[in-house]
Amino acid sequence: MKKLLGPLLAAAGAAGALRAMARRARQLDLRDRGVLITGASRGLGLQLAREFGRHGARLAICARDPDELKRASDDLTARGVSVVTAPCDVGNREQVDAMVAAVTRELGAIDVLVNNAGVIQVGPVATMTVDDFEAAMASNFWGAIYATLAALPAMRAIGRGRIVNIASIGGKVSVPHLLPYSASKFALVGFSEGLRAELASTGVLVTTVCPGLMRTGSPRNALFKGRHRAEYAWFAISDSLPGISMDVESAARRTVAACRAGEPEVILSLPAQVMARAHGLAPGLMAEAFALAARVLPRAGGIGTRAARGWESESAAAPSLLTRLGDEAARRNNQFPGPRHPSASRSPAGG
Repeated sequence: MKKLLGPLLAAAGAAGALRAMARRARQLDLRDRGVLITGASRGLGLQLAREFGRHGARLAICARDPDELKRASDDLTARGVSVVTAPCDVGNREQVDAMVAAVTRELGAIDVLVNNAGVIQVGPVATMTVDDFEAAMASNFWGAIYATLAALPAMRAIGRGRIVNIASIGGKVSVPHLLPYSASKFALVGFSEGLRAELASTGVLVTTVCPGLMRTGSPRNALFKGRHRAEYAWFAISDSLPGISMDVESAARRTVAACRAGEPEVILSLPAQVMARAHGLAPGLMAEAFALAARVLPRAGGIGTRAARGWESESAAAPSLLTRLGDEAARRNNQFPGPRHPSASRSPAGG
């Protein structure tokens, strides 16, 4: 046994050294690299732009609202970051193709594509319509498909590139009252994981990011249905509490680090990691737990299938002391003022 132990330890050490060498070889220096981030006018997308800019990247950001884009651009420019802006609805294939072409002309090669744009609708399934599911798929899934397929040929031609898909823990575990969101994020996770496998030999690396709750201030601009004030209260409070949610600055740093290292997947926040592991080990138990949770969430009623933005759904519970951290994050991450078109069905930014 002792004679075998030595060779086994040596083999394990050699394997560890080879893995470390492979990680170092994959490490990407972001200085002067072209980075395109969708949905980067606010929330996580804006913070990712700040973080990539801190590493010396040349940035292009897109979102639907030109005014939000202008504020985001001003924020980045004030930080010394070079940035190109491109108004674009990622759910529109023609707009995405034109945007990627325009960014390439202005920025040069797109070395990193971050698919971050998305929308969240909150409410019981009785208040959700087919349009809600289609809107979620358009932004959260098809938007990533369109941008990826537009940027990928150039990456493959030069034999390098990084694609970062911002999915969600909702793409691993389906949460009650978030069905359109979870369905679209499950689709994105499946696409992202399969894409990495297919591109592994081409020099293009794909990273799937699954954040849990983050303090981005995004509940202000999310869509709430049914008893929208009660829905906004539980969502905004959950999104703000320390220990349950993580700060967006940490989320952005970890995401950029995963991109640079070419990691296959990162699940952000300990609660999200625990939830994913528990669901993998005991899916039946998790299903029962979520069934119990659904019983205490607000029932259908209120405004029914009509949608209201978070900033239209305030109450004594939110904003309050319990949402203070999320409200502060909203101010830091361009979530004010409310959108010019409150009835719009899609949000211009993810996170």
